Amino acid sequence: MKISEAFRMASTAVKTNKLRSALTLVGIIAGVASVIAVMTGISVVQGAMEEEMSVLGTTTFQVQKWPRGNFDNDFDWRKIQQRKPVTVENANAVRENVETVDLVGAELWQFGSSASYRTEETNGRLWVVGGTPEYPENNTHYVDLGRNISNEDVAVARSVAVIGFAIAEELFPFIDPIDKEIKVDGKKYTVVGVFGEKKTAMGGNFDNYVLIPVSRFQRAYGMRQGNGQLRSVNMTVRAKSPELLLEAIEETRAVLRADRGVPPGEEDDFFYFTNDSSIKQFNQATAGVKLGAFVIGAIALIVAGIGIMNIMLVSVTERTKEIGIRKALGAKRRDILWQFLLEAVLLCNVGGILGVAVGFGLGNIVIFFTNFKVSVPMNWAVNGLVFCTVIGLVFGMWPALKASRLPPIEALSYE
Repeated sequence: MKISEAFRMASTAVKTNKLRSALTLVGIIAGVASVIAVMTGISVVQGAMEEEMSVLGTTTFQVQKWPRGNFDNDFDWRKIQQRKPVTVENANAVRENVETVDLVGAELWQFGSSASYRTEETNGRLWVVGGTPEYPENNTHYVDLGRNISNEDVAVARSVAVIGFAIAEELFPFIDPIDKEIKVDGKKYTVVGVFGEKKTAMGGNFDNYVLIPVSRFQRAYGMRQGNGQLRSVNMTVRAKSPELLLEAIEETRAVLRADRGVPPGEEDDFFYFTNDSSIKQFNQATAGVKLGAFVIGAIALIVAGIGIMNIMLVSVTERTKEIGIRKALGAKRRDILWQFLLEAVLLCNVGGILGVAVGFGLGNIVIFFTNFKVSVPMNWAVNGLVFCTVIGLVFGMWPALKASRLPPIEALSYE
């Protein structure tokens, strides 16, 4: 008997026993949907996180006193806290001595600020960043209106500011903000530029901050934070080309170690990271969740597979006489085997397809409440269907073998 004929007979058997087939499918759908929903949800969040983390360009890396994020709990935080802060002078040393880089920026950040213009005022949740002219290039957030801060602005600590798109919309809804005087935390600044709009899926602050010269920032806010700790510069460094990125990192490390007086043989007293390293850390952090979801889904599918085996055994018993008639008419053992095996595989894959669809839907629910983008991880859909096929083959084999081994005479006389 041809496979196509066996498949047709299996399909007919599934359609004939609609209630039994539907009950069997529930377990398969639940197992596959649980895995696909979790993996889709993680994929949605992961895509948003990668977009959020990819603020730096492909040739840019950052240097900080503190490690990025909180993915690794093995850091000796007390030892890190005692390190010297990264300084503007460190950034100048890299700028002057590393030949493989072309842009070196220095940033100091202050959160919880507010800005005002005449009667208009923002909330107290703005970021103020003291930076250098390299800021827009190194952070891939460019000035859309007016100009950027200049080296001269930094040299003389000029009270000028480039404001985020959201701030411009809030303070200057109907007029041109350029050359207008705003107050940030009570201090006056002349607006010289406006950043282009940069929406983020995670609700980031790329449109909600003010850039002022780093020298002006030091005068306005001082070099100590509210908790008394010295502020540490966030240094952004751009290599001249992607091919030179690793070399630029090593040269920067060497210059910083010398400039900061790190003795030979001791570990760096600073951290550096790229987009790839940040994304890798996030992926490592979600690996356990993915594994847990897969294990739970696999257990659910195995339980569903046992249910399929029981249903198929009942089906074999109910159709014993049919099997006897088919064998009497010349059907071979392999024909009977293929028929029942394909029936089990068909049930699993129908449930798998429905489970994938349900899982994609559940996993993408989050997009209705956020700016996240739809994600359809097809690799997990394929993995789910392959696993369903394996479940069908494994748990359908015993009923299929039992059906194929029935003696024709006994099968025909079965009541």
